[in-house]
Amino acid sequence: MKNILTTLLAMMMPILTFGQTSHISYGDTLATSIYTGQTIIISVLGDSYVRNHKRPYEETWHYKVATINGLDYRNHGRNGGCVAFDRSKEGFGPSLLVRYQEMDPNSDIVVIIAGHNDAVKIGEDKDKLSQFKDSALLLIDKIRTHCPNARIGWVSPWWVDHAGFGPVCKVIKEVCKKKKVAFLNNYSKKSIIKVRDADFRKNYFQSPTDNAHLNAKGHDLFLEVGNKFVKKLMK
Repeated sequence: MKNILTTLLAMMMPILTFGQTSHISYGDTLATSIYTGQTIIISVLGDSYVRNHKRPYEETWHYKVATINGLDYRNHGRNGGCVAFDRSKEGFGPSLLVRYQEMDPNSDIVVIIAGHNDAVKIGEDKDKLSQFKDSALLLIDKIRTHCPNARIGWVSPWWVDHAGFGPVCKVIKEVCKKKKVAFLNNYSKKSIIKVRDADFRKNYFQSPTDNAHLNAKGHDLFLEVGNKFVKKLMK
């Protein structure tokens, strides 16, 4: 895989700049899988952080990361989706425990971006939090069975100042550690995404009251962080 990445980097086009902090080149070739010899497939599974709410998913950091690295990008996001809770009656579809089956079994990389909607539903309910933990553990097992060659990573929700988010992100971290899954923690005041700052939301989220969905500028701001995370999954 290192030889593949070396070749890819050598063939990259001149640098394009995104947002205020990202300085990353787009590749002009496709990376290939060590398992199949075909283009590396990255499947991104989750909620509106993946689908991108009211904006095209082509604006998301994960889509741009796939393009930068020459990956075959698959978007499996659904607005309102949960890890643990079926929201079909609300119009948001089944949980990820069902929707993981949408992914290509030949996926080389699976990135889970989910937990925000679970946190909203859980609040301070310890029983629902326990259900979330059991569901997260089961989800990893199901993905590993469905996509046996995939390297898995989980990207947490933002540092949202509401009940449920702290416990949910703590559980995600614990599950990832137990299952040896890469974890990108955004539930931190050190995160580049300053979701608790009203001026920041006005500039980088899809609306000033939004605490979930980045706009194009926000995705570009996060791009370098996301790119480093995905590149670790490619090694």
